[in-house]
Amino acid sequence: MNTSERILFDKIRQLPPQRLAEVEDFVDFLRTRENERRLVRGAAKASEASLAQVWDNDDDAAYDQL
Repeated sequence: MNTSERILFDKIRQLPPQRLAEVEDFVDFLRTRENERRLVRGAAKASEASLAQVWDNDDDAAYDQL
C-alpha cells in the first residue's frame, strides 16, 4: 500500500460509522463514472476506423478548421 492509500484509509477510519455509508456511496459513484468514461472512450476508439471515410473527405475539410 502506498502513502496516499494509507493516508486515505487513516482518514476514513477516523470518520464516525454513520459517515462510512456516505463514503462508500461516493466511491461507488466515482467507480461508476470512471467505468462509463472508459466505455465511452472505448466506443469512440472502436468507431474511428469505420467513420474515417465519413470524417476524412474533401467536402467536409472546412469543418476541420473549426
